[in-house]
Amino acid sequence: MSNFRLNPPNEEKKTTIEFRLVEDDELPPIVITMDADDKPKVIINSRYKIWLGLHRECIAGIFQNLPEKINELLTAYLADQRMLEKEFGDMS
Repeated sequence: MSNFRLNPPNEEKKTTIEFRLVEDDELPPIVITMDADDKPKVIINSRYKIWLGLHRECIAGIFQNLPEKINELLTAYLADQRMLEKEFGDMS
């Protein structure tokens, strides 16, 4: 049996997110990627500042709905993995 610690409900885990502002003709307006420590990094391309400004409310809405979409993606993946586990037996 493994021991693990859960954070109490009101104790939030703080993660520092790197935001980088660049001006690059090759990159899209916004990129979410990983930093050297495998943490999220957001790159905002100032080359598209007019477009970003015009669509700032829509972009904010995207980030409000993003957790739900990631949850759907992970649920589908886990369901597929469970189906394979049932079909081929315990894979641990």
